[in-house]
Amino acid sequence: MKSLRNHLSKFVLPAVVLLLAMTANAQDARLHFEKLNGLEDRARDVVEVNIDGKLLDLAKRVMMKTNDQDARKVGQAISGLKGIYVRVFNFENENEYNIKDVEDIRLQLQSPSWERLANVRSKKNNQKIDVFTMFSGDVMSGVAVVVSESKSVALINIIGPIDIDLLAEMSGKLNIPKIEIEKDNANQAKPKN
Repeated sequence: MKSLRNHLSKFVLPAVVLLLAMTANAQDARLHFEKLNGLEDRARDVVEVNIDGKLLDLAKRVMMKTNDQDARKVGQAISGLKGIYVRVFNFENENEYNIKDVEDIRLQLQSPSWERLANVRSKKNNQKIDVFTMFSGDVMSGVAVVVSESKSVALINIIGPIDIDLLAEMSGKLNIPKIEIEKDNANQAKPKN
């Protein structure tokens, strides 16, 4: 019996550790907005969007069943998404929020899993914009956007694989901003300069 336990522990324990590591990695794209909960009391306007689980599945099914070809393509592009989370806080006056709260969110994005795609700093309205992406292999598995200004804070967190080629094809339609991408000879998408 002791020998059986030893053999099980040699295989079961590493398998459990591997599964936990895989689960933790899948959750890495989710930002923790809890530190921003205190901003809600001070903000003039608050927008909170949480689309995940059954609601996201419903949106995907509806878009895939419509007769509108463009809507179906958007449904395809978001078919692998696990969640979309948005927080926007608008304030009446400048400096009504603690910038450290927003910097805590930016610190979450400093992990090796996230790659900075864009970083914009402007002295006008003390604006800071950061865009980060997370990849699992060659597939984009997460996007995070953090925008802070003197009178507002906005955060967007998208979790799951995103079909960039399909979104580029849809740009300029259904209120999706126009994205110009040119293809090289090997048919690989490249951002247009």
